[in-house]
Amino acid sequence: MDREHMDHAANLMRARRVGVDTYQEPVVYMRQDCAVCRSEGFAAQARLQLTVGDRIVVATLNIVHGDWLARGEAGLSESAWAALRPAEGATLTVSHALLLDSLSHVRAKVYGHRLDAAAFAAVITDVAAGRYSDLHLAAFITACAGDRLDLEETVALTRAMVAAGERLDWGRATVVDKHCVGGLPGNRTTLLVVPIVAACGLTMPKTSSRAVTSPAGTADTMEVLAPVNLDIATMRRAVERTGACIVWGGSVRLSPADDILIRVARPLDLDSEGQLVASVLSKKVAAGSTHVLIDLPVGQTAKVRSVEAADQLGRRLQDVGRAIGLQVALRITDGQQPVGRGIGPALEARDVLAVLRRQADAPDDLRQRALRLAADILEMGGAARAGEGLRLAGEVLADGRAWATFRAICEAQGGLREVPIAAHRQAVVAGRAGRVASIDNRVLARAAKLAGAPQSPAAGIDVHARVGDLVQRGQPLFTLHAQAPGELDYALQYVSSRPPIFDLTEAP
Repeated sequence: MDREHMDHAANLMRARRVGVDTYQEPVVYMRQDCAVCRSEGFAAQARLQLTVGDRIVVATLNIVHGDWLARGEAGLSESAWAALRPAEGATLTVSHALLLDSLSHVRAKVYGHRLDAAAFAAVITDVAAGRYSDLHLAAFITACAGDRLDLEETVALTRAMVAAGERLDWGRATVVDKHCVGGLPGNRTTLLVVPIVAACGLTMPKTSSRAVTSPAGTADTMEVLAPVNLDIATMRRAVERTGACIVWGGSVRLSPADDILIRVARPLDLDSEGQLVASVLSKKVAAGSTHVLIDLPVGQTAKVRSVEAADQLGRRLQDVGRAIGLQVALRITDGQQPVGRGIGPALEARDVLAVLRRQADAPDDLRQRALRLAADILEMGGAARAGEGLRLAGEVLADGRAWATFRAICEAQGGLREVPIAAHRQAVVAGRAGRVASIDNRVLARAAKLAGAPQSPAAGIDVHARVGDLVQRGQPLFTLHAQAPGELDYALQYVSSRPPIFDLTEAP
């Protein structure tokens, strides 16, 4: 069949991989003079259904002006190609995507109306199926932002997100988990809590996220040490062998709509208590958890700014937890400054290993925070009596059982890896002597991201001073780590253009 006839035959086109990363949004490229475009009236930003065999994806159309794409070819972005998995030049069918009735619910929410359970179910089903464009997703996220979801709506959204994906059942009465609300650089307690808790006999299948707005998520840091892109079968084998795992939640389709919403919410940088609660708890229920501890760091530059805000968010988490059959406990912690020394996947992994290996120079704040959280989970899960959890957690860490369990978890997930080291480093020093009064967590995290974290795992920041420390003029406050000199320069320029990240007061 020649090119001209292929254009006309039942909207058949040849698939071509164009190598464009569209940030997980499936995109299809077609020429302006393509016969299929003309006959179907396709216009830029149209939503098209692409079919190859039994695989279907809905993609956003971009119109090409130029000759780099041949007539009769449909160029596929990387995410569209991954979803369809065609051979180069394979035939695909192109058609209009079905109209989405659920968009009427999104419009209703935009205008301030409440949505019931059926409306949220319709929206989330279409989101999880990939039927929403990024524009549609942004509209839904914005409509739900702020305080626009009440308790009943939050419960309905949470249930809809659970129903749209896989749900694990471990066949055990007690399955524990934890989550940190975030905004605190270096707070990588999960990689310590999980092996401590598992060594005490509790089941803790931890599904974690990658970084959303931070220089590293739990999954990013764990991936430095072991594979995290596990399927459900491999995840189950790891838990059967060790009692625990630490994997990326996106690889096992637990609450997949949440992963899609997070991808679009990240650049919008909008806060929504209802969406946060639904995001956290839907993944816990989907992962088969029965008991969950929520860590709420409080600080002026953390995600939660005050104890009052933490109390409000905590009540919402517990109320929604009760409604969906999940026992939720809370721990409000200090969020005034980074935890540990490292910020970024490899540097945080280094700190975790130092604590597990009981090294003399291991960051004590990370150790003590992890022990406190592990103690809460041990008591909540029935592995320790009330008031005895901290002693048990300390013993398990001190005698090496936690380290042995962590090594076993890594081996079950594919093997323990060496921690990479960045090629380029530059210290940022104090401009004058003084005592550290405060540290801007958000600006420090931003600098670590500009240095390349988490995309470059070895990139990030080493923190050398803490709140209350007395520093001298010229003393290093932190060191930037980068894989490329350009990224190091970019981060240094950002730091030098801002007010000091470390606020120094006159020493007495």
